[in-house]
Amino acid sequence: MKIGELARRSGVGIDAIRFYERQALLPPPLRMESGYRSYRDDDLARLRFVRRAKALGFSLAEIRDLLALSGRVDGDMGELRAAAVEKLADVDAKMAELERIRAGLAQLIDACPGHGRLAHCPILGALSGEDEA
Repeated sequence: MKIGELARRSGVGIDAIRFYERQALLPPPLRMESGYRSYRDDDLARLRFVRRAKALGFSLAEIRDLLALSGRVDGDMGELRAAAVEKLADVDAKMAELERIRAGLAQLIDACPGHGRLAHCPILGALSGEDEA
């Protein structure tokens, strides 16, 4: 199949497909006599894997590792599970950080009356560091 069909069937843009080729997430495609790239069903499956892994928050480097693990038919699933556990811990840490940010913003919003001179705004004061000793 040509790159346009691969993009349509995988839900990944043409530019992203070319990028994934440069990043070695996809093997170099076969070339037709005309010079067009020719992709196989294996490439489609691999691209769908990449898209789904990205949707779960895996980085390209992590996806490369997952692909390498998935290519070992006699490998143990423990390595793949460990990678997923590690990603879940990363997501939990990010969520905790976002919750801390959310609480801080809520506190600033609650402290601001929403009217009056901007020079007396507690949000601006906090961002400017005026409340620090």
